[in-house]
This record gives sequence, structure tokens and C-alpha cells, in this order.
Amino acid sequence: MPDSQDTISSPRPASAGATIAGAAAGTDSPAVEFRDIDIAYGKFVAVRDFSLSIRKGSFVTLLGPSGCGKTTILRSIAGLVDISGGQIMIDGRRVDDVPIYKRNIGLVFQSYALFPHKNVFDNVAFGLKYRNVPKPEIVRRVGKALEMVRLPGTEKKLPSQLSGGQQQRIALARAIVFEPQVLLLDEPLSALDANMREEMRVEIKKIQKETGITAIFVTHDQEEALSMSDRIVVMNAGRVEQIGTPQEVYETPATAFVADFLGKANMLAGTVSRSSGPTAVTLAAGQTVNVVAPKPLAQGGKVTVVVRPQKLSVGAAGANRLSGRVVSASYLGGSAIYEIDIGGGMTIRANTPISGRVFREGEAIEVGFDPEGCVLLDEGGQRIS
Repeated sequence: MPDSQDTISSPRPASAGATIAGAAAGTDSPAVEFRDIDIAYGKFVAVRDFSLSIRKGSFVTLLGPSGCGKTTILRSIAGLVDISGGQIMIDGRRVDDVPIYKRNIGLVFQSYALFPHKNVFDNVAFGLKYRNVPKPEIVRRVGKALEMVRLPGTEKKLPSQLSGGQQQRIALARAIVFEPQVLLLDEPLSALDANMREEMRVEIKKIQKETGITAIFVTHDQEEALSMSDRIVVMNAGRVEQIGTPQEVYETPATAFVADFLGKANMLAGTVSRSSGPTAVTLAAGQTVNVVAPKPLAQGGKVTVVVRPQKLSVGAAGANRLSGRVVSASYLGGSAIYEIDIGGGMTIRANTPISGRVFREGEAIEVGFDPEGCVLLDEGGQRIS
């Protein structure tokens, strides 16, 4: 469903100019807009033709591998990186030519960036003192911020007396205490252990919803992006590959890159062997599967059938069946992950609930999936739509 508030622009036809659902009816101007942004370091172009419109109060994640430009984009809105071309707007006001200290931006770093010699109160109050807020109001706001991050009573502690998770909460309190227009989070959870990361995901999302602040989150962690975001912007080599809800980018990847990066989908190369009636694709492994094609495809055309590991089931379930031998099996309690050789140099992955015994390496196995459970890519790696 189209949306005038969350849009992208990219030279790639599958993702360019796509308009994605999400803006609430009656919303005012977008909270943040990137208009045809270019960012270069000498001859190296880190970001090219980046356009993005973000609605107020939403949580948007820039997701991609290291070096794709996501942190550079984040730092550009904070004023820490100069853009080479284009415009950055906040609430309809151009800010790319505004000094850093005049941008009302909250920023949470991966490294916390707390002042080690200052106590918690002074760390959180720093931005308020810089803005000449009266002392009684500073005390009130700091107390409120510490309540929100569930660390009341820690005002006199030094950062060294806190755990990593507590330090990250203090960094978050410092970023929201002065009520910024936009909250920027630059891989803030990557230094935490797995349990603390999961806890902080919930906390950050809860605080963002409670305050109604517009948040832009940068990560290379797919699970973080899927669990926290209203919208995900998948980036690669300085460009946008796809934008959408977590379900949209996962279930219907726009490109081969998105399919592979987000969840490691099975990419089954093949040739259209029947174009009338149910569309059939004969895989390079020699087996034939039926697919739901969004439009008539030319017989003999090269396509890739994209199937998520979770869409494959062991046994007779599913209209399409692929036979092979187990290369490896990983037991995960309620489910198992199988790597399966289906011939022709093609290996697929199935992540399936356990309904009986776990298959072992070398055993023959059959997995199935429904024609509706896959996405088709053309020879250029773009989703066929």
C-alpha cells in the first residue's frame, strides 16, 4: 500500500521510486528527509543518490554490511560528516548547512561515549547545561530520564561503577533528556552480550514509543532490524536496495542482495520450462518446481527461485518436493537446521520444526514447499513483479 512519507529513490529499477505504506493519516511534513544525498571522500563515493523520507514518530533502521554507507548517512544528519550534494531536512528545515551545535539531535554511540570523570547526573545533564536550562528544570528532567531507562538513584555513580548495559542506558538517557527532534543510534548494542542486547532492544523500542521521538537506527544485525523497526532500509555499496516493513523485506526481497543478506535465503537458479498454467521452473539440479509467477514468463528464460529456509518442511508437506542428502544437521531444541545436497552442485538450507527424529549426515531426505512460498528473480537479480 503506497505511502507518501516513507519513500526511497535509487537507480535500480526494482527499488527505485518505490513508495511504501506506513504514514498515518493526517501526518504533517516528514520528520526527516534526505534529498539526493551524495557523500564523497576525495575520489571515493561512499553514498550516491540517497533519498529517504521518514515520518514523525517512526523507528527506521539502516541495515547493511560494513562499508555500505549506513553509518555515514547517520553521521551526516548529526553534522559529523559533510555531504557533497543534496539536502538534509528536519521538520521541513534544511540543516545540512547548519552548525552541529544548532541541530537538535540526540546521538547514542556504540562506545557509550560517557565522560569517565563525571557522575551519572552530570553525564545526563550535559546537554541541558549546554543549552542553559535552569537548574531546577535540569534536576527534574534528569530524574525523569533516569526513570525512563530504569536507573533511578544512580545520579552520584561514576560510569566505571556501572555495567555495560547500565552505561548504555545512561547514554540513552543523555540523548533523550533534552527532547531532541531526532534520535540517532549508531550500532548501540554491538558491545553488549547476547542477553543484554535482547533486553536493550525491548527497552529502546519501548522508550521510543513512549516519547514519540523519531529514531534512526544503524545496524548490520538482521535480528535487531527485524525485531525493532517500523521500516527497514537495506543498503549496499552506498545505495538503497529496498525499503519496507520487516515482513515486506524478509518475505518479498526486491533483489538477490536483499534475499541473501537478510536471512540467507535459498537461491535456486533455473529455467522456465512451462509458462502456461502453473509456471514450472527446472532447476540446475535437474528437479522441477511449480511457482506463482506475477506475470507470464517466457519459456526458456533464466530465473532464480528464492525460498526462505523456514518455508521448507521435511517430509511430504508442500506441493513442491526436493530430494537430496543431508550434508549437516544442527539440533536447536524445537527445530533443526539441515544443509541438503540436492545435486547439480546445489545445496539448500531448511530450518524446520522437529516432528519426530532428527536426520543425520548422509541420510536421504525430502523437503517440500508451496508455490506461494517463493519469490522469483530475473536474470539481473531483480524481483519479478
